[in-house]
Amino acid sequence: MSTDKQLDRIRKIIKPYCITDGKSFKLKNIDPDDTGDFDKDDKENFKLALEDGIKMLRELQEKLYADDKFGILLIFQAMDAAGKDGAIKHVFSGVNPQGCQVFSFKSPSPEELDHDFMWRCLKNLPERGRFGIFNRSYYEEVLVVKVHPEYLGNQRLPKTENNLWKKRYQDISQIEQYLYHNGIIVLKFFLHVSKKEQKKRFLERLDKPEKNWKFSTADVKERQHWDDYMDAYEDMIRNTASEYAPWYVIPADNKWYTRAIVAGAIIEKLSELDLKFPKLDQKKLDDLKAAREALLNE
Repeated sequence: MSTDKQLDRIRKIIKPYCITDGKSFKLKNIDPDDTGDFDKDDKENFKLALEDGIKMLRELQEKLYADDKFGILLIFQAMDAAGKDGAIKHVFSGVNPQGCQVFSFKSPSPEELDHDFMWRCLKNLPERGRFGIFNRSYYEEVLVVKVHPEYLGNQRLPKTENNLWKKRYQDISQIEQYLYHNGIIVLKFFLHVSKKEQKKRFLERLDKPEKNWKFSTADVKERQHWDDYMDAYEDMIRNTASEYAPWYVIPADNKWYTRAIVAGAIIEKLSELDLKFPKLDQKKLDDLKAAREALLNE
């Protein structure tokens, strides 16, 4: 299959999950168990497709680095056990690690609480030519903090207003637009897992000794706020999805499908950037010719 046909196929598959205008977005309209026009029998084919996608991604990464105009910021948000770590691990398994930086954001430290809520993330933005991957991000400030407003006390804000969340959505959107204007492309992924599937994965972590380390009792406590989190995710997407920083709301009950869609979304965006290897001027071409002759005449 030609590259153009592959890209056309990728666009059709990911289109239902790409949100660029969240005004009418409803989370209930995306089924966490959805696999598009495919069924469980396509699992192995999708795994092979992911391998092909990783190869395409590796080639595009090389161009991204050589072109040196764009940085790619990939943000992953999800409930616990939705598969963020696995998606990052598999999708980027074939890229050059020198061009990829991964940051995981957990509860803020005292130093981070002494800064604005965006500081700890913005200081880790990717350079041009590189991928920056945020496993959780500044969006925690309109998710966890919104579900647990008592955390606001630790932030020592001068004044907590009634429209705090609206202002944070606005601040986030404006900063993402600023990044876009400066060549930092922001792609945001919400891995949408069902409550039923999360329970299944939690039990697996408890039942398999080699996965015990992944489990935290805090995860079970957060399940009690499931509906509040779903409302917070919906509000987040409705208020921050845009053409310049889209949200991809990806069904996460089937890992084989989730990972392929994530890879497809990244490949599609990189292909739109028209990345090119630099063209050398005549002087540099002459220098290369002279270097070649010198090597041959040794």
